[in-house]
Amino acid sequence: MPTTPRNALAGRRAQAARNDEVILEAARAVFLDDPKAPIAAVAERAGVGISALYRRYAGKEDLLRQLCHDGLRRYLAEAEEALVEPDDWAAFTGFLARIVDADVHSLTVHLAGTFAPTEEMGRDAVRAGELATALVERARASGRLRPDVVPQDLGLLLEACAAVRVPDVRRTRELRRRQLAVLLAGLSTMPDTDPLPGPPPAAGEFDWRWRQRT
Repeated sequence: MPTTPRNALAGRRAQAARNDEVILEAARAVFLDDPKAPIAAVAERAGVGISALYRRYAGKEDLLRQLCHDGLRRYLAEAEEALVEPDDWAAFTGFLARIVDADVHSLTVHLAGTFAPTEEMGRDAVRAGELATALVERARASGRLRPDVVPQDLGLLLEACAAVRVPDVRRTRELRRRQLAVLLAGLSTMPDTDPLPGPPPAAGEFDWRWRQRT
């Protein structure tokens, strides 16, 4: 019986990984814009056949689960990296900045309650809470964090930053970093003399969201 050459199998696996990445990027864009969009819209945006998508995901719920779990894993990885940082305040602020840049919480806000989480996701969520608590406790011990801040405040802060969105990706990132700086100044026990990053929001810059879509 003929066998497939090893390099051919490796090539197929690499192509499958690329296709999966394209599908997940398309799904993220589609569901951030409209959480109720059909899975066919993901296939269309990704430029793949619907059968190729279904070979990887049994349905929309599986795809939503994957997207959110990927975001949760990113959160865990960034938190664990932050805890290695010797400077307690830098660990806290650096972690928040990286999560804001990664845009993890946009999916959380848009997709929460749209799928049934797995047991593994539940365990990872518990671990995320433990890591967030450790970061808050370290930042509080440094004397830089207000003593009344609790780990759950981090979720509210990250959701507030994720809510900032304009059509231009680069500008969205600038505005989110500025929002984060404003919020961190409110959490800090010490006045921050550094200038706020990026140009301030312009008058009418957020009016686009109220325009009727055609």
